[in-house]
Amino acid sequence: MKPNGSTVEEILSNLPPDRLEPFNKLHQTIVKNLPKGFEPAISYGGLGYVIPHKLYPAGYHCKPAEPLPFAGIASQKGSINFYHMGIYADQELYDWFVGEYPKHCKQKLDIGKSCVRFKKMDDIPYKLIGDLMKKMSAKNWIALYEEKYLPKPKKK
Repeated sequence: MKPNGSTVEEILSNLPPDRLEPFNKLHQTIVKNLPKGFEPAISYGGLGYVIPHKLYPAGYHCKPAEPLPFAGIASQKGSINFYHMGIYADQELYDWFVGEYPKHCKQKLDIGKSCVRFKKMDDIPYKLIGDLMKKMSAKNWIALYEEKYLPKPKKK
C-alpha cells in the first residue's frame, strides 16, 4: 500500500481506521526512544527514521538525495511492518531481538531481513521496539553503514 501523504503528519492521520491507533502508538514509541541524531522523516515515500543530511551530507548511497535510512513503519495490506536496518546489519543485535521477541509477543515472529510484520494489531510489542531503538546510536549506525554498505573503492 502506498502511504497516503507527503508529510509525517499526513501519513499518521491518513490511515485506515483499524490502523490509526496502533500505527500512531508505534510511531510515538519509536520517536520517544530515538537516540540523538535520528529524526522522523519521509523516506522513500514512507514514514522513516533517518539520519538527516545536516548530520550525514552524503545521504544514502543508493539514492544520495535521500537521508540515511535507519528504521521505518508502513501500513501494508495484511500487516503493519516495522523496518530496522540495525537488525539487518548487526548479527548480535538481530540475535538479541529474536531472543527477546517471545518474551514480549504471543504471535510468532514474522521477520525478513530488516522487516518485522505485525498481522495482529493488538499484539505489537511496543516496549521491545522502544528498547531496540535505544540500542544503536547515530554514530554507531553511520560507522556500521559505512563499513558494510558503502561501495568499496576499486583497486587500480
